[in-house]
Amino acid sequence: MDINVNLVKFNDEGLVPVVVQDAISAEVLMVAWANADSLKLTAECGDLVLWSRSRGELWRKGETSGNVMRLLELRIDCDGDTLLAIVNPIGPACHTGARTCFFRSFYGKEDSTESTFLGRLWYFLNKRKNENPKESYTAKLLARGASRVAQKVGEEGVETALAIATNDKDGFCYEAADLLYHLLVGCIATGVSIDAILRELASRNKEK
Repeated sequence: MDINVNLVKFNDEGLVPVVVQDAISAEVLMVAWANADSLKLTAECGDLVLWSRSRGELWRKGETSGNVMRLLELRIDCDGDTLLAIVNPIGPACHTGARTCFFRSFYGKEDSTESTFLGRLWYFLNKRKNENPKESYTAKLLARGASRVAQKVGEEGVETALAIATNDKDGFCYEAADLLYHLLVGCIATGVSIDAILRELASRNKEK
């Protein structure tokens, strides 16, 4: 499918800013620039292709590092002069090795994006699953098999329900966190990605 570049209002240099967002965690990963050629190449290869102003050339993100960004969706703002690229990143976005270029806080509440943590935790657990079971609870739990994971989900579900029934707010917060964690491990154990769960949930929205 081609990208209709005629809808884009490029600046005097033929460029448009692109905000890049992680499809799973919803983190803003980086901000870069694109031109008509880079958008056409993005449509052709499926990976995010940008324009490097410092080098004056087309730039396939991750071409040398391997940390490419698989484009899922490209949105355009109401004025047509800014794009939002929603991606599945294969590795860190920042040249420093950080997941996102926006890892430094210099005003306001630090770590204010708790709502993105579930997606970030998903990435982290998928790394932990291959580590030494003696050093990682996640790896140890997965090594014990799906039945053990299922047992833990059941236990945490019961404890969460009891906290609700007794109006134990602190207990509910603690047990719900345990339940969410074990549900993510359950996703890994069954080979179902978190975005598949979220898509299913979103598909039911019209029924609510």
